[in-house]
Amino acid sequence: MKTMTISRMEGIYAICEDENQKFYAIEISELPKGASAGDVLQVDDVEGTLTVDQEATMARRKKKK
Repeated sequence: MKTMTISRMEGIYAICEDENQKFYAIEISELPKGASAGDVLQVDDVEGTLTVDQEATMARRKKKK
């Protein structure tokens, strides 16, 4: 399973960064409902589905404070 963070939104794309600092442009329509900049995503390697990792997102936001 791959982990990415939504860095920012640009037009119809979410710019996401993985743990190797590689960037991906993913159409916002492909994101889980309610996903926003700063959210941590889990990418299923087999299915290619995206889910928000709520625990990792909360930990990341607390760390930034």
